[in-house]
Amino acid sequence: MPLPLFLPCAAGAEALLAEETARLLPDASVRAARGGVALAGDPHEVMVLNLESRLAQRVLIEVAEGPYRDEGDLYALAIGVAWSDWITPRQTLRVDTTSQRSPLKSLNFAALRVKDAVCDRMRDEHGERPSVDTVRPDLRLVLHVGAERAAVYVDSSGESLFKRGWREDQGDAPLKETLAAAMLAAAGWRGTPTEGGALHDPCCGSGTIVIEAAQIAMDLAPGRLRRFAFERLLPFAMAERRAELQRLKSKAAARVRAAQVPIFASDVSFRMVDFARRNAERAGVAEAIVFHGGDALERPPPPLPDGLHGTLMVNPPYGERIEVAGKARSGAPGRVASPGTERRGDDPRAIAAAPRAGSEPASDRDAPGDFFPRLAAHWKHAYTAHPAGWTAWILSPDMKLPSAMRLKESRRVPMWNGPIECRLFRFDLVPGSARSGAKA
Repeated sequence: MPLPLFLPCAAGAEALLAEETARLLPDASVRAARGGVALAGDPHEVMVLNLESRLAQRVLIEVAEGPYRDEGDLYALAIGVAWSDWITPRQTLRVDTTSQRSPLKSLNFAALRVKDAVCDRMRDEHGERPSVDTVRPDLRLVLHVGAERAAVYVDSSGESLFKRGWREDQGDAPLKETLAAAMLAAAGWRGTPTEGGALHDPCCGSGTIVIEAAQIAMDLAPGRLRRFAFERLLPFAMAERRAELQRLKSKAAARVRAAQVPIFASDVSFRMVDFARRNAERAGVAEAIVFHGGDALERPPPPLPDGLHGTLMVNPPYGERIEVAGKARSGAPGRVASPGTERRGDDPRAIAAAPRAGSEPASDRDAPGDFFPRLAAHWKHAYTAHPAGWTAWILSPDMKLPSAMRLKESRRVPMWNGPIECRLFRFDLVPGSARSGAKA
Protein backbone atom coordinates (compact mmCIF):
# COMPACT_ATOMS: atom_id res chain seq x y z
CA MET A 1 0.00 0.00 0.00
CA PRO A 2 1.46 3.37 -0.98
CA LEU A 3 2.54 5.61 1.89
CA PRO A 4 2.33 9.42 2.09
CA LEU A 5 5.60 11.02 0.99
CA PHE A 6 6.83 14.54 1.55
CA LEU A 7 9.77 16.08 -0.31
CA PRO A 8 11.05 19.27 1.38
CA CYS A 9 12.88 21.83 -0.73
CA ALA A 10 14.26 25.35 -0.53
CA ALA A 11 11.48 27.85 0.02
CA GLY A 12 10.45 29.31 -3.33
CA ALA A 13 11.22 26.12 -5.23
CA GLU A 14 7.99 24.24 -4.42
CA ALA A 15 6.41 24.66 -7.87
CA LEU A 16 9.66 23.73 -9.57
CA LEU A 17 9.93 20.58 -7.44
CA ALA A 18 6.32 19.67 -8.23
CA GLU A 19 7.10 19.90 -11.96
CA GLU A 20 10.25 17.81 -11.56
CA THR A 21 8.45 15.17 -9.48
CA ALA A 22 5.67 14.92 -12.07
CA ARG A 23 8.31 14.34 -14.76
CA LEU A 24 10.02 11.62 -12.72
CA LEU A 25 6.74 9.92 -11.74
CA PRO A 26 4.19 10.67 -14.49
CA ASP A 27 1.49 8.52 -12.86
CA ALA A 28 1.77 10.11 -9.41
CA SER A 29 -0.60 12.72 -8.05
CA VAL A 30 1.77 15.48 -6.93
CA ARG A 31 0.68 18.41 -4.79
CA ALA A 32 2.82 21.45 -4.07
CA ALA A 33 2.68 22.49 -0.41
CA ARG A 34 4.47 25.01 1.74
CA GLY A 35 8.09 23.95 1.94
CA GLY A 36 7.90 21.05 -0.51
CA VAL A 37 5.60 18.62 -2.35
CA ALA A 38 3.37 15.78 -1.20
CA LEU A 39 2.46 12.56 -2.98
CA ALA A 40 1.85 8.87 -2.32
CA GLY A 41 4.51 6.33 -3.19
CA ASP A 42 5.84 2.82 -2.67
CA PRO A 43 9.48 1.68 -2.31
CA HIS A 44 10.05 2.00 -6.07
CA GLU A 45 8.99 5.66 -6.07
CA VAL A 46 11.14 6.31 -2.99
CA MET A 47 14.21 4.92 -4.78
CA VAL A 48 13.51 6.88 -7.99
CA LEU A 49 13.08 10.16 -6.12
CA ASN A 50 16.25 9.74 -4.07
CA LEU A 51 18.30 8.84 -7.13
CA GLU A 52 16.87 11.35 -9.58
CA SER A 53 15.54 14.47 -7.82
CA ARG A 54 17.75 17.53 -8.15
CA LEU A 55 15.52 19.85 -6.11
CA ALA A 56 14.32 17.80 -3.14
CA GLN A 57 16.31 18.02 0.09
CA ARG A 58 15.01 14.69 1.37
CA VAL A 59 12.39 12.02 0.73
CA LEU A 60 10.33 11.62 3.90
CA ILE A 61 7.87 8.76 4.45
CA GLU A 62 5.00 9.56 6.79
CA VAL A 63 4.30 6.65 9.19
CA ALA A 64 2.11 8.35 11.81
CA GLU A 65 0.03 11.53 12.06
CA GLY A 66 -2.56 12.84 14.47
CA PRO A 67 -3.58 15.38 17.11
CA TYR A 68 -1.53 15.90 20.25
CA ARG A 69 -1.50 18.02 23.39
CA ASP A 70 1.63 16.84 25.19
CA GLU A 71 4.56 14.45 25.01
CA GLY A 72 2.39 11.57 26.14
CA ASP A 73 0.31 11.93 23.00
CA LEU A 74 3.50 11.83 20.92
CA TYR A 75 4.52 8.61 22.65
CA ALA A 76 1.11 7.09 21.90
CA LEU A 77 1.36 8.20 18.27
CA ALA A 78 4.79 6.62 17.77
CA ILE A 79 4.18 3.37 19.65
CA GLY A 80 1.33 2.59 17.26
CA VAL A 81 3.77 2.13 14.37
CA ALA A 82 4.99 -1.37 13.48
CA TRP A 83 8.68 -0.51 13.77
CA SER A 84 9.66 -4.14 13.22
CA ASP A 85 8.67 -3.59 9.60
CA TRP A 86 11.53 -1.07 9.31
CA ILE A 87 14.45 -2.29 11.44
CA THR A 88 15.60 -5.14 13.67
CA PRO A 89 16.47 -4.69 17.37
CA ARG A 90 20.16 -4.92 16.44
CA GLN A 91 19.96 -1.78 14.34
CA THR A 92 20.16 1.87 15.43
CA LEU A 93 17.96 4.95 15.26
CA ARG A 94 17.97 8.69 15.67
CA VAL A 95 15.10 11.19 16.07
CA ASP A 96 15.22 14.78 14.79
CA THR A 97 12.50 17.36 15.35
CA THR A 98 11.01 20.31 13.55
CA SER A 99 8.24 22.55 14.85
CA GLN A 100 5.82 25.24 13.78
CA ARG A 101 3.94 27.09 16.52
CA SER A 102 4.21 24.09 18.83
CA PRO A 103 3.16 24.64 22.48
CA LEU A 104 5.80 22.17 23.72
CA LYS A 105 8.56 23.61 25.88
CA SER A 106 11.29 21.13 24.87
CA LEU A 107 11.72 19.59 21.43
CA ASN A 108 14.51 17.43 22.85
CA PHE A 109 12.09 15.85 25.31
CA ALA A 110 9.55 15.33 22.52
CA ALA A 111 12.20 13.50 20.48
CA LEU A 112 13.12 11.43 23.53
CA ARG A 113 9.51 10.28 23.95
CA VAL A 114 9.33 9.17 20.31
CA LYS A 115 12.61 7.28 20.75
CA ASP A 116 11.21 5.65 23.88
CA ALA A 117 8.10 4.56 21.97
CA VAL A 118 10.15 2.91 19.23
CA CYS A 119 12.39 1.12 21.74
CA ASP A 120 9.50 0.04 23.98
CA ARG A 121 7.53 -1.48 21.11
CA MET A 122 10.60 -3.29 19.78
CA ARG A 123 11.41 -4.64 23.26
CA ASP A 124 7.83 -5.83 23.73
CA GLU A 125 7.94 -7.69 20.41
CA HIS A 126 11.51 -9.02 20.43
CA GLY A 127 12.77 -8.85 24.00
CA GLU A 128 15.50 -6.39 23.02
CA ARG A 129 15.61 -2.84 21.76
CA PRO A 130 17.60 -0.85 19.20
CA SER A 131 20.23 1.62 20.35
CA VAL A 132 20.75 5.25 19.44
CA ASP A 133 23.37 6.37 16.92
CA THR A 134 23.40 10.11 16.24
CA VAL A 135 26.05 9.89 13.51
CA ARG A 136 25.10 7.07 11.17
CA PRO A 137 21.81 5.54 12.30
CA ASP A 138 20.02 2.83 10.36
CA LEU A 139 16.63 4.45 10.99
CA ARG A 140 16.40 8.24 10.81
CA LEU A 141 13.12 9.62 12.10
CA VAL A 142 11.75 13.14 11.82
CA LEU A 143 9.13 14.31 14.30
CA HIS A 144 7.20 17.39 13.28
CA VAL A 145 5.05 19.11 15.86
CA GLY A 146 2.63 21.79 14.74
CA ALA A 147 0.18 23.84 16.77
CA GLU A 148 -2.24 20.94 17.26
CA ARG A 149 -1.10 17.99 15.12
CA ALA A 150 2.09 15.99 14.91
CA ALA A 151 3.61 13.65 12.34
CA VAL A 152 6.40 11.09 12.38
CA TYR A 153 8.43 10.47 9.23
CA VAL A 154 11.03 7.93 8.18
CA ASP A 155 13.85 9.80 6.44
CA SER A 156 14.71 7.60 3.46
CA SER A 157 17.57 9.83 2.28
CA GLY A 158 19.90 10.04 5.26
CA GLU A 159 22.28 12.87 4.48
CA SER A 160 20.49 15.70 2.69
CA LEU A 161 20.18 15.13 -1.05
CA PHE A 162 22.20 18.25 -1.82
CA LYS A 163 25.21 16.10 -0.89
CA ARG A 164 25.73 14.55 -4.31
CA GLY A 165 28.90 12.72 -3.37
CA TRP A 166 31.48 14.70 -5.34
CA ARG A 167 32.27 17.75 -3.21
CA GLU A 168 35.57 17.56 -1.35
CA ASP A 169 37.07 20.95 -2.19
CA GLN A 170 34.99 23.98 -1.23
CA GLY A 171 35.20 27.58 -0.17
CA ASP A 172 33.96 29.00 3.11
CA ALA A 173 30.29 29.19 2.11
CA PRO A 174 29.40 26.99 -0.87
CA LEU A 175 26.02 27.16 -2.57
CA LYS A 176 23.96 24.05 -2.02
CA GLU A 177 23.57 21.85 -5.08
CA THR A 178 19.78 21.76 -4.67
CA LEU A 179 19.63 25.57 -4.75
CA ALA A 180 21.88 25.70 -7.82
CA ALA A 181 19.50 23.25 -9.50
CA ALA A 182 16.53 25.43 -8.50
CA MET A 183 18.20 28.50 -10.02
CA LEU A 184 18.76 26.65 -13.30
CA ALA A 185 15.21 25.29 -13.29
CA ALA A 186 13.73 28.74 -12.63
CA ALA A 187 15.76 30.08 -15.55
CA GLY A 188 14.43 27.34 -17.82
CA TRP A 189 17.97 26.16 -18.48
CA ARG A 190 17.89 22.58 -19.76
CA GLY A 191 21.33 22.29 -21.34
CA THR A 192 20.18 22.44 -24.97
CA PRO A 193 20.73 25.05 -27.71
CA THR A 194 17.04 26.04 -27.53
CA GLU A 195 16.60 25.88 -23.75
CA GLY A 196 19.15 28.21 -22.24
CA GLY A 197 22.03 27.76 -24.67
CA ALA A 198 25.58 28.14 -23.37
CA LEU A 199 26.17 28.75 -19.66
CA HIS A 200 28.76 30.90 -17.93
CA ASP A 201 29.33 31.46 -14.21
CA PRO A 202 31.93 34.25 -13.81
CA CYS A 203 31.99 33.89 -10.00
CA CYS A 204 32.11 30.10 -9.94
CA GLY A 205 33.66 29.53 -6.52
CA SER A 206 33.99 25.78 -5.98
CA GLY A 207 31.89 25.14 -9.10
CA THR A 208 28.45 24.22 -7.78
CA ILE A 209 26.39 25.93 -10.50
CA VAL A 210 28.44 24.79 -13.48
CA ILE A 211 28.81 21.24 -12.16
CA GLU A 212 25.07 21.00 -11.61
CA ALA A 213 24.52 22.44 -15.08
CA ALA A 214 26.92 19.96 -16.67
CA GLN A 215 25.13 17.07 -14.98
CA ILE A 216 21.83 18.37 -16.36
CA ALA A 217 23.33 18.74 -19.83
CA MET A 218 24.74 15.19 -19.69
CA ASP A 219 21.58 13.77 -18.04
CA LEU A 220 23.54 12.37 -15.10
CA ALA A 221 21.43 11.17 -12.16
CA PRO A 222 22.28 13.47 -9.23
CA GLY A 223 22.29 10.64 -6.65
CA ARG A 224 24.38 8.15 -8.58
CA LEU A 225 27.57 8.69 -6.51
CA ARG A 226 26.08 8.38 -3.03
CA ARG A 227 24.33 5.99 -0.66
CA PHE A 228 20.91 6.43 0.94
CA ALA A 229 19.45 5.65 4.35
CA PHE A 230 16.72 3.48 2.83
CA GLU A 231 19.34 0.91 1.82
CA ARG A 232 19.59 -0.13 5.51
CA LEU A 233 15.82 -0.40 6.07
CA LEU A 234 13.94 -3.70 5.90
CA PRO A 235 11.44 -2.73 3.14
CA PHE A 236 14.42 -2.08 0.85
CA ALA A 237 16.88 -4.69 2.12
CA MET A 238 15.39 -7.71 0.40
CA ALA A 239 17.26 -9.01 -2.62
CA GLU A 240 14.61 -7.98 -5.13
CA ARG A 241 14.71 -4.36 -3.92
CA ARG A 242 18.50 -4.26 -4.08
CA ALA A 243 18.34 -5.61 -7.62
CA GLU A 244 15.71 -3.01 -8.51
CA LEU A 245 17.93 -0.20 -7.25
CA GLN A 246 20.82 -1.54 -9.30
CA ARG A 247 18.59 -1.63 -12.39
CA LEU A 248 17.61 2.00 -11.80
CA LYS A 249 21.27 2.98 -11.54
CA SER A 250 22.19 1.00 -14.67
CA LYS A 251 19.33 2.58 -16.60
CA ALA A 252 20.47 6.04 -15.50
CA ALA A 253 24.06 5.28 -16.53
CA ALA A 254 22.93 4.10 -19.98
CA ARG A 255 21.23 7.37 -20.85
CA VAL A 256 24.28 9.60 -20.21
CA ARG A 257 25.12 11.79 -23.21
CA ALA A 258 27.68 14.37 -24.23
CA ALA A 259 26.82 17.98 -23.39
CA GLN A 260 25.15 19.76 -26.32
CA VAL A 261 26.18 23.28 -25.28
CA PRO A 262 29.41 24.77 -23.90
CA ILE A 263 29.64 25.52 -20.16
CA PHE A 264 32.18 28.03 -18.84
CA ALA A 265 33.39 28.80 -15.33
CA SER A 266 35.77 31.45 -14.08
CA ASP A 267 36.71 33.03 -10.77
CA VAL A 268 39.08 35.72 -9.60
CA SER A 269 40.62 33.19 -7.19
CA PHE A 270 42.80 30.66 -8.99
CA ARG A 271 42.61 28.53 -5.84
CA MET A 272 38.83 28.32 -6.22
CA VAL A 273 39.13 27.52 -9.91
CA ASP A 274 41.40 24.64 -8.96
CA PHE A 275 38.85 23.49 -6.38
CA ALA A 276 36.08 23.68 -8.98
CA ARG A 277 38.09 21.73 -11.53
CA ARG A 278 38.83 18.95 -9.04
CA ASN A 279 35.18 18.81 -7.97
CA ALA A 280 34.13 18.57 -11.63
CA GLU A 281 36.51 15.65 -12.13
CA ARG A 282 34.98 13.79 -9.19
CA ALA A 283 31.49 14.55 -10.50
CA GLY A 284 32.43 13.13 -13.92
CA VAL A 285 31.77 16.36 -15.82
CA ALA A 286 35.21 17.96 -16.18
CA GLU A 287 35.24 17.50 -19.95
CA ALA A 288 31.98 19.45 -20.25
CA ILE A 289 33.27 22.60 -18.51
CA VAL A 290 35.89 25.12 -19.62
CA PHE A 291 37.63 26.64 -16.58
CA HIS A 292 39.50 29.95 -16.48
CA GLY A 293 40.80 32.35 -13.89
CA GLY A 294 39.84 35.98 -14.19
CA ASP A 295 38.04 38.90 -12.60
CA ALA A 296 34.29 39.01 -13.32
CA LEU A 297 34.64 42.79 -13.75
CA GLU A 298 37.18 42.43 -16.56
CA ARG A 299 37.05 39.00 -18.18
CA PRO A 300 35.55 39.09 -21.72
CA PRO A 301 32.60 36.81 -22.44
CA PRO A 302 33.42 33.36 -23.78
CA PRO A 303 33.18 33.13 -27.59
CA LEU A 304 29.93 31.61 -28.86
CA PRO A 305 28.63 30.83 -32.33
CA ASP A 306 26.50 33.71 -33.65
CA GLY A 307 23.26 31.76 -33.37
CA LEU A 308 23.79 30.35 -29.86
CA HIS A 309 22.24 32.23 -26.97
CA GLY A 310 24.18 32.51 -23.70
CA THR A 311 23.07 32.36 -20.06
CA LEU A 312 24.98 33.97 -17.20
CA MET A 313 24.15 32.37 -13.84
CA VAL A 314 25.69 34.15 -10.85
CA ASN A 315 25.62 33.76 -7.08
CA PRO A 316 27.61 36.91 -6.31
CA PRO A 317 29.20 38.40 -3.15
CA TYR A 318 27.02 38.80 -0.08
CA GLY A 319 26.56 37.86 3.48
CA GLU A 320 29.64 36.13 4.88
CA ARG A 321 32.99 37.35 6.24
CA ILE A 322 35.17 36.38 3.30
CA GLU A 323 37.77 38.63 1.74
CA VAL A 324 36.97 40.33 -1.55
CA ALA A 325 39.40 39.84 -4.40
CA GLY A 326 40.06 41.33 -7.80
CA LYS A 327 38.92 44.80 -8.81
CA ALA A 328 36.14 44.69 -6.21
CA ARG A 329 38.81 44.82 -3.48
CA SER A 330 39.54 48.44 -4.33
CA GLY A 331 35.88 49.39 -4.03
CA ALA A 332 35.12 48.27 -0.48
CA PRO A 333 36.28 45.80 2.13
CA GLY A 334 34.20 42.93 2.96
CA ARG A 335 32.00 40.19 1.76
CA VAL A 336 32.14 37.44 -0.82
CA ALA A 337 30.10 34.31 -1.38
CA SER A 338 26.84 33.16 0.06
CA PRO A 339 25.90 31.21 3.13
CA GLY A 340 25.42 27.48 2.81
CA THR A 341 22.78 26.78 5.44
CA GLU A 342 19.32 25.37 5.00
CA ARG A 343 16.32 27.41 6.00
CA ARG A 344 14.76 26.85 9.43
CA GLY A 345 11.13 27.40 10.30
CA ASP A 346 8.57 27.61 7.55
CA ASP A 347 8.92 24.10 6.18
CA PRO A 348 7.18 21.86 8.69
CA ARG A 349 8.79 18.66 7.51
CA ALA A 350 12.29 19.52 6.32
CA ILE A 351 15.24 18.93 8.60
CA ALA A 352 16.71 22.43 8.71
CA ALA A 353 20.14 23.38 9.92
CA ALA A 354 20.62 26.55 11.91
CA PRO A 355 22.84 29.29 10.42
CA ARG A 356 26.51 28.52 10.81
CA ALA A 357 28.16 29.80 13.97
CA GLY A 358 29.84 33.12 13.35
CA SER A 359 27.77 34.02 10.30
CA GLU A 360 26.57 37.56 9.76
CA PRO A 361 23.05 38.58 10.78
CA ALA A 362 20.46 38.65 8.01
CA SER A 363 20.76 42.42 7.65
CA ASP A 364 24.46 42.22 6.83
CA ARG A 365 24.10 41.37 3.16
CA ASP A 366 26.02 44.04 1.33
CA ALA A 367 28.44 43.27 -1.48
CA PRO A 368 31.45 45.57 -1.94
CA GLY A 369 30.16 49.08 -2.59
CA ASP A 370 30.48 49.48 -6.37
CA PHE A 371 30.74 45.82 -7.40
CA PHE A 372 27.31 45.58 -9.01
CA PRO A 373 27.36 48.88 -10.95
CA ARG A 374 30.78 47.96 -12.32
CA LEU A 375 29.61 44.44 -13.15
CA ALA A 376 26.59 45.81 -15.02
CA ALA A 377 28.76 48.29 -16.91
CA HIS A 378 31.07 45.46 -17.96
CA TRP A 379 28.15 43.33 -19.10
CA LYS A 380 26.59 46.16 -21.09
CA HIS A 381 29.90 46.84 -22.77
CA ALA A 382 31.01 43.26 -23.46
CA TYR A 383 28.00 40.94 -23.53
CA THR A 384 25.45 42.93 -25.54
CA ALA A 385 27.56 42.65 -28.67
CA HIS A 386 26.72 38.98 -29.15
CA PRO A 387 24.12 38.63 -31.96
CA ALA A 388 22.03 36.02 -30.14
CA GLY A 389 22.26 37.90 -26.84
CA TRP A 390 22.90 36.84 -23.27
CA THR A 391 20.49 36.46 -20.37
CA ALA A 392 21.89 37.12 -16.89
CA TRP A 393 20.42 35.62 -13.73
CA ILE A 394 21.65 36.88 -10.34
CA LEU A 395 20.69 35.51 -6.94
CA SER A 396 20.71 38.33 -4.40
CA PRO A 397 19.06 39.32 -1.10
CA ASP A 398 19.11 42.99 -2.20
CA MET A 399 15.63 43.81 -3.50
CA LYS A 400 17.02 47.04 -4.98
CA LEU A 401 19.73 45.29 -6.98
CA PRO A 402 18.34 46.36 -10.41
CA SER A 403 18.57 50.01 -9.35
CA ALA A 404 22.13 49.51 -8.14
CA MET A 405 23.03 47.91 -11.48
CA ARG A 406 21.13 50.50 -13.53
CA LEU A 407 19.47 47.64 -15.37
CA LYS A 408 15.79 46.82 -15.74
CA GLU A 409 15.00 43.28 -14.67
CA SER A 410 12.57 41.30 -16.80
CA ARG A 411 11.74 38.86 -14.00
CA ARG A 412 12.34 38.31 -10.30
CA VAL A 413 11.81 34.91 -8.67
CA PRO A 414 11.49 34.62 -4.86
CA MET A 415 14.02 32.11 -3.57
CA TRP A 416 15.67 31.40 -0.21
CA ASN A 417 19.38 30.73 0.24
CA GLY A 418 19.34 28.99 3.60
CA PRO A 419 17.88 31.51 6.06
CA ILE A 420 18.32 34.46 3.69
CA GLU A 421 15.39 35.64 1.59
CA CYS A 422 16.60 36.37 -1.95
CA ARG A 423 15.38 37.11 -5.44
CA LEU A 424 16.65 35.52 -8.62
CA PHE A 425 16.77 38.50 -11.00
CA ARG A 426 16.74 38.15 -14.77
CA PHE A 427 18.40 40.76 -16.99
CA ASP A 428 18.27 40.54 -20.79
CA LEU A 429 21.58 41.59 -22.37
CA VAL A 430 20.57 41.81 -25.99
CA PRO A 431 22.19 43.77 -28.84
CA GLY A 432 21.37 47.44 -28.41
CA SER A 433 20.62 47.24 -24.68
CA ALA A 434 23.95 48.89 -23.88
CA ARG A 435 22.60 52.04 -25.53
CA SER A 436 19.01 51.80 -24.33
CA GLY A 437 19.53 50.19 -20.84
CA ALA A 438 16.72 51.70 -18.82
CA LYS A 439 17.20 52.34 -15.18
CA ALA A 440 15.11 50.23 -12.80
